[in-house]
Amino acid sequence: MNDSKDATRAAEENAVAAAERLAAIELDERSIARWSPEIEHERNVAIFDLLEENRFSLVESACGPYRLELSLRDATLVLAITNVREELVEVTLSARPLRRVVKDYFLICESYFGAIRGASPARIEAIDMARRGLHNEGAELLRDALGERIAVDSNTARRLFTLVCVLHLRG
Repeated sequence: MNDSKDATRAAEENAVAAAERLAAIELDERSIARWSPEIEHERNVAIFDLLEENRFSLVESACGPYRLELSLRDATLVLAITNVREELVEVTLSARPLRRVVKDYFLICESYFGAIRGASPARIEAIDMARRGLHNEGAELLRDALGERIAVDSNTARRLFTLVCVLHLRG
């Protein structure tokens, strides 16, 4: 009898996990002027990793999985989310609170990409630790900003922060 209940519970948990996720992600190409090869790689890895594993759900709606289009309009981050019923929900956030950490993250990334071309392993490791710290800070800021409308786990927030950073690239 317990095996049957456990199997039912596991099936229910799998159904919830399948619904509380992103199934597709797009970046509004008009929001971005250009990418370096390193940034293009980071973007592709973040999207691949997000699609492989994520936890994403609208707090007010359990109709996932979802499609997400990220864009930047002036100083506003726009998350256009479409659910399985083809209902569109648009969540907007001011990009201003993220601006400092994004700027610092870009600076440390430039140092990191320069260092991997010839710095000592200790120097590369130190820069990488700082880079990961800023990335985590940005992910937590984003997660907190989304918190009332969108639930995400830490890894999803980190990957979304990477994509938000890509949107901040201007010509």
